[in-house]
Amino acid sequence: MRSLFATPVSLRIKLILSYLAVALGAVLILSIAVALEVRNLVYNAQVSALRQQVESRAEQIQRLYHLTGSNWNNFPRQSFSTNDPIILIASDSTGNEIICIRPAFITQGVCQDTTLTAAMKQAESGQEINGTIQLTANNSASDIAANSTFSSLYVSIPINDGGQIIGTLLISEPLNADGTNQVILQINQGLLLAGLIVAMLVILFSFFFARRLTRPLKALTDAAEQVKQGTYTQRVKPTGSQDELGQLALAFNSMADTIEADINELRRQEQARRDLIANIAHDLATPLTAIQGFSEALGDDMITDQQARQETAQRIGREVQRLRRLVADMQQMTTLESGRAHLDLAPLDMHSLVEETLTVIEPECEQAGIVLHNEIAPTAPHVLADSDRIIQVLLNLLDNARRHTPTNGSIYIRAITKEQFLVIMVCDTGSGIDAADLPHIFERFYRADRSRTGKTGGSGLGLSIVKAIIKAHGGTIWAESNPGQGTTISFTLPLAR
Repeated sequence: MRSLFATPVSLRIKLILSYLAVALGAVLILSIAVALEVRNLVYNAQVSALRQQVESRAEQIQRLYHLTGSNWNNFPRQSFSTNDPIILIASDSTGNEIICIRPAFITQGVCQDTTLTAAMKQAESGQEINGTIQLTANNSASDIAANSTFSSLYVSIPINDGGQIIGTLLISEPLNADGTNQVILQINQGLLLAGLIVAMLVILFSFFFARRLTRPLKALTDAAEQVKQGTYTQRVKPTGSQDELGQLALAFNSMADTIEADINELRRQEQARRDLIANIAHDLATPLTAIQGFSEALGDDMITDQQARQETAQRIGREVQRLRRLVADMQQMTTLESGRAHLDLAPLDMHSLVEETLTVIEPECEQAGIVLHNEIAPTAPHVLADSDRIIQVLLNLLDNARRHTPTNGSIYIRAITKEQFLVIMVCDTGSGIDAADLPHIFERFYRADRSRTGKTGGSGLGLSIVKAIIKAHGGTIWAESNPGQGTTISFTLPLAR
């Protein structure tokens, strides 16, 4: 028994059973309501019929009373008789019994029953009184068994003569319970048949509706299971409707898109982390190997010439400087990305700042035959930035442009105002960047030219540091390039108020 209840029931079965329960419950409630209404209608109809009979008998008694001199003592009691199984009681205005007629199967003292006498007493005030009373048959009648209890309906009204109440009349007859029950039984049989038909229709309808409802839910469950197992490309087919199931399918697909994008990003970051470690290891290993070799050569007195020993010591110093620069770049990168870097923000004139920066790199560019152009207007709006950090950005971008610009090439620095930012552009006429490398140039240790080493191409952190500095200022940076047509690096800085 316990295992039976522990067995999971499908949503489809639950829906079918719930629809069936609602339908059968409605039929049951309807049956009860109809039975109660039928009983009420039959009761009201019998009360109405008995009222008409009482009123007719009251008129008959009033005429006889008037014909006998308006005196109850002269009233012909013996003239009143009936073959109907009714109780007929008449009394004068003082409550004295005038007539008492009862069927043979009712006990003789029924005319003095407290319920009936109380009803007649109330009718003396001029109002109709009706109700039911429980009676016992002292012998069998045609439809009532001996010693059985049955319900009898009574109606009591005042008897009027010339606008004066001269007495009261009460008539009671058994309620037609068998007829009422027979009608209710027939109605219930009809409702039972209708309920069976409704149940069959409900089962068919609920099966179709539940199948239509649970099919997309099953598809969603299967898709969620696939995602759980690592198939992040799994999607569900939208239902095409705008109901909750259709919205759920769209929400699931959107969630799956987000999860897939996040997983791909995590994989990319994991690969970037591995590449970062590999690049750091490579960039550290090369100068450390050189330092170790030169140091061993000096320590073992393998280099005896004084000038050669001095050159070896200088090489060791240069390798140490490379290590220091690499470590310093990594520390600076970490500080900038963590948000702990302090920026000395102040209004800056970019035209003057670019002129100052160009004087630093101009000798190297002249030696390479490259012409520098500061095309930022002196009237350009000031920006809110740290001058030292922006000079570092410009020197890095200009140095990269110089490395990739051939002899007789040019480098331009331009600026335009866009909303609340100044867009600064560093353009060169160099070799450009391949489209496959362009999205990655701001990543750590990324080198578009795989043949470049730390000795010829820097640490690989320059553009990453540039991006971190611009981001720390609240700006953005991006690159545009076509191979053989030069490169433009653009970044934004907020305008000073």
